[in-house]
Amino acid sequence: MAMTKIAVNEAKKIADGKRLKPGRVVGTKGVQFTKGNNKRLQVIGWDEFERSLSDRKLAIYESKGWMKIMRK
Repeated sequence: MAMTKIAVNEAKKIADGKRLKPGRVVGTKGVQFTKGNNKRLQVIGWDEFERSLSDRKLAIYESKGWMKIMRK
């Protein structure tokens, strides 16, 4: 499965369709997508999510609607 780097705006569209929100792993700097019903993940805003990706040199990659956060 070939993964393609996508912009945060594109990730927002995919996330909205899947009812996903940006989240932070509680007690860490880790970020991931969440449905918001996991105690170990705190829902954060898209601006904070995007800053975290940039600060940690991460990017969002996508293939057939499946998204993964990885190093650039």
